[in-house]
Amino acid sequence: MKRNLAYALIVMLVAVASCSFTNKSFETDDKDKLLLDLITYVLERGHYQPKDIDDDFSVNVFEGFLDILDPTKRYFLESDIQEFEKFKFQLDDQIKNTDITFFDMVYERLLKRMGDAKEIYKEVLDEPFDYSVDENIEINYDGQGYVDSRKDLKERWRKQLKYATLGTYDSKLNLNKETAKAGTDGDEPVVFEEENSADGPLTPAQAEKAARESTKNTLDDYFDFVDDLERKDWFVQYLNTIVEVFDPHTFYFAPDDKEKFDTSMSGKFEGIGARLQKKKDQTKIVEIISGGPVWRDQQLEVGDEILKVGQNGEAPVDIVGMRLDDAIKFIKGPKGTIVDLTVRKVDGSLVVISLTRDVVELEESYAKSAAIIKGNQKYGLINLPKFYVDFEDYNERNAATDVAQEVERLKQAGAEGLILDLRDNGGGSLKTVVEMAGLFIKDGPIVQVRSTDKKPEVYNDKDERIQWDGPLVILVNELSASASEILAAAIQDYKRGVVIGSKQTFGKGTVQNVIPLENIVRGNEHGDLGAIKLTTQKFYRINGGSTQLEGVKSDVVVPDRYSYIDLGERDQENPLTWDKISPAEYTPWDGYIDYESTIANSTKRMDQNNQIKLIEENAQWIKKAQDETVVSLKYDEYKKGLELDKEKAKYFKTISDYDSHLTFESLQYEKELFVQDSVLREKRNRWHKDLAKDVYVEEAVNVLQDLKLSNIKNSKLASVKG
Repeated sequence: MKRNLAYALIVMLVAVASCSFTNKSFETDDKDKLLLDLITYVLERGHYQPKDIDDDFSVNVFEGFLDILDPTKRYFLESDIQEFEKFKFQLDDQIKNTDITFFDMVYERLLKRMGDAKEIYKEVLDEPFDYSVDENIEINYDGQGYVDSRKDLKERWRKQLKYATLGTYDSKLNLNKETAKAGTDGDEPVVFEEENSADGPLTPAQAEKAARESTKNTLDDYFDFVDDLERKDWFVQYLNTIVEVFDPHTFYFAPDDKEKFDTSMSGKFEGIGARLQKKKDQTKIVEIISGGPVWRDQQLEVGDEILKVGQNGEAPVDIVGMRLDDAIKFIKGPKGTIVDLTVRKVDGSLVVISLTRDVVELEESYAKSAAIIKGNQKYGLINLPKFYVDFEDYNERNAATDVAQEVERLKQAGAEGLILDLRDNGGGSLKTVVEMAGLFIKDGPIVQVRSTDKKPEVYNDKDERIQWDGPLVILVNELSASASEILAAAIQDYKRGVVIGSKQTFGKGTVQNVIPLENIVRGNEHGDLGAIKLTTQKFYRINGGSTQLEGVKSDVVVPDRYSYIDLGERDQENPLTWDKISPAEYTPWDGYIDYESTIANSTKRMDQNNQIKLIEENAQWIKKAQDETVVSLKYDEYKKGLELDKEKAKYFKTISDYDSHLTFESLQYEKELFVQDSVLREKRNRWHKDLAKDVYVEEAVNVLQDLKLSNIKNSKLASVKG
């Protein structure tokens, strides 16, 4: 359905645009102006709630662009901002006229100021810091202005870099103390490879110097990355500043970003199966993806550096110093093709390794399950990181079919209740939600979707089969969003299961479609134009309420570390508003479940649970620490605060020491995979250990037990009455 909607939207836009976006308009204009005109056109005609591009809009773009370029206000001077100010109320006109004068001026000035910054940070880090001086730094930069001179800018950098070095300085001195303590126990002192003198541990002066050197290396790496950016990369930032004024989920994808988005949504790509990272001019392997060509070949390892890339015996291309994204383009390629890699191994040897590219699946993107053992009872848990789908072929692997398969496997394993873990699940494909909800209800509406000025459309599960009719719990938190909220809301409205988690979920109640821009312009000579992810619809619960801003309110509310942190839709820039429509016709679950008593029992348990009380206390402490934005740069004061934080951290460490006394096991099919895949076995072992410490999962099992007992009890009562 989603692809059909995107196609219909493209047809509509192309039909209207056919006279505007042709060679006659863009034979001489550059690609940036074409993109600006196209994106503005699509936004005004395709967005669910288009905005007037007026002076207010101009101010939002002006302030937003400067903020994203220089959030800590350590590049631009006040004189720069005053010069830019003449455009503050003109950007709406520039956008309408595809005029990019403002962008050009800001971009050129940014490059100059970043060049200045390279000199400034090196000057600052050439001088020792005096940690005995009583001074502070304000780390909330929103309320701060820009400075007037290079001298003041250098002072801002000095404070920021002094703050950045404090932690490293402290760690060096602490390492000295640990070494001295070890020495008193008769152990050999730790040998410091670079920073330590030949005479022993670091002195405070040596620690200070080492801290500055560490910070300088970090900044050198950062500016190496910035130097790799091209003008088009900065222009994408400008375009997204414009589109995000419409709402926080509308987004322009440059061609490479669109490919990354598709990979994220499908959980797979074609390539060699290794994650790469650039440091200085080196492209190194930092992770090998289980099951991929590199993993199967077993010749490459983490830390190996790729020097050259050749295609099936052709002359190789030197990628040393190349932008990482460009290097990856040479390395990735269609399934079945051969790539020749010239590699410097971690032991220094040079080898050429030929690999046949293949489809690589990102295992961490997919649903996974575990059996839970409590006494002589067995339950099942399915963790779903996202509602993934292959937009090119829905019949390929997707979240709905995978969850259905895991449900069936858990049934075969004898599970008596099911937990679906949607915590941290940011959403994904709408179609998969409807199919997935259908696994747990007989039939009926799942969600309502409305386009601009149109009657809401009801999405139904039309399959009367129920794959799982047993006790069901949905776990959510503040980061459960979009499709996760649709599923949790449907289960809640049907009273089909119990939702346990945060006071409310993220609150993203909008639907986006991805539209390739090249489909809207005729005679395009500029290559791939990327795509725009456009908010085109709003979804509503079957009870009529929107999840926009309000999210889903859990049946059993429990705190977590996010409880007091601003991270929901309501805390985003330019969110759409909440509203409601008429409810759909639906019949709540007719299973023999004492829904209210189950929720009351769980709430009572959670109120009395010491682990939950500790988590609540931890959440309040995190919020308090986040609100403290003035930090001392005097080491003695910094150290006092650090010691207090360490004591608190030690106190809260008992959260991770918790033991639910539940046992978690992989299902038989995974155990068979472990024979060939030790990496997967280790991942699952770590996951199971974490689950055993998870009080929310423990309570979910308690709720499953209550649901099972109430089902048995009420079934018997119904039989007696019958």
